[in-house]
Amino acid sequence: MQDFAYTGTFLLPRNTDLYRWAVIACDQYTSQPERWAEMERIIAGAPSTLDLILPEAYLAEAAQRVPRIHQNMQEALENTLSPAVTDGMVLTERACGFGNRIGLVMTVDLEAYSYQADARSPIRPTEGTVLERIPPRAAVRRGAPLEASHILMLIDDPEQSVIEPVYTMRDSLRPIYDLDLMAGGGHLRGWAVESDAEKVLSALRKLTQNVPEGSIAMAVGDGNHSLATAKACWEEIKQRLSPSEMKTHPARFATVEVINLYEPALIFEPIHRLVFGLNAEDVLKALAPAGAGVTQGKPDAVIVSQDGDIPVVFEKPLHTLPVGTVQACLDAAGCSVDYVHGEDAVRALVREGKGTGILLPPMDKSLLFTSVEKNGPLPRKTFSMGEANEKRYYMEVRRIG
Repeated sequence: MQDFAYTGTFLLPRNTDLYRWAVIACDQYTSQPERWAEMERIIAGAPSTLDLILPEAYLAEAAQRVPRIHQNMQEALENTLSPAVTDGMVLTERACGFGNRIGLVMTVDLEAYSYQADARSPIRPTEGTVLERIPPRAAVRRGAPLEASHILMLIDDPEQSVIEPVYTMRDSLRPIYDLDLMAGGGHLRGWAVESDAEKVLSALRKLTQNVPEGSIAMAVGDGNHSLATAKACWEEIKQRLSPSEMKTHPARFATVEVINLYEPALIFEPIHRLVFGLNAEDVLKALAPAGAGVTQGKPDAVIVSQDGDIPVVFEKPLHTLPVGTVQACLDAAGCSVDYVHGEDAVRALVREGKGTGILLPPMDKSLLFTSVEKNGPLPRKTFSMGEANEKRYYMEVRRIG
């Protein structure tokens, strides 16, 4: 199998409060702009990755925000950023609700990735890609000198042969950050992996050397639309490059954090639905093609309204997973939907009259690679790797232009 993972040079700000520098992934809290307003209040004008991204809560303001984002990137390069790791990786330890989640920040070759539903590339998504979500993100990346990444990649490593050995030697590595994250994000530590980076890549090659051609070597667990955007922009850029320039152009690569699927602190949480403009009875009707009926037993989904919960079971499921059945019904009915992390967040939005909720059950993460291999990408927004505040925060940035 071809190489698909590499080292990179990662930048961090100098003499900056990293608590205010690091913010959560741009696709979180899309129905809660007040959460982003609170982060802006905390940052209070200090250097921050919030200046380098477009939160999807503000997509309607993209035309006004994107030019300023590019300007912020250039100013950060000139005044704030310097290399923290050169030709290496970053070992991370993130305190989450189920323990310390460890990972390795590196780069992946976009030539080895495809977001097409029938892809047979070494790197591919676990969930369906919504093509309409790419253009707004491409507006940010196109022409940008920097990338800030919230992409989490998964390797299927039950023997813990790639990431875990580096973590056991963390006390011998150079620490580069150690901080609490804002907005309940827990604690984050990072170490430079430079002289030992080749050992990591060698272990990754060994892990994937027996993976048959056309099978998955690395799967996108979170941030697929950002990776798809990087791929789309790279396809544009490479059209004007010579073959030799294509091999090393920084935009050919994307920054990701790699996590072992068998990491004990990695918990797959369901992503719930918030349906706009329909009451609970209307939502139940929308689910009728799947034979949705009220149940007293174990439900396939729970409709949440201001009048209470309605547990439902699907007598004629349209997919092997309840989330697939729900999504197919909502798509067929033309419903306007948001995707919400955390049951508490769904219930809060329902209490505020924002919509009607649909709570979904979690999936078994050990089945992930096998399911994608057999059936292709899962229905979009099938699962979340942890709760919303456990998503990757932007920290390291990398030059791409």
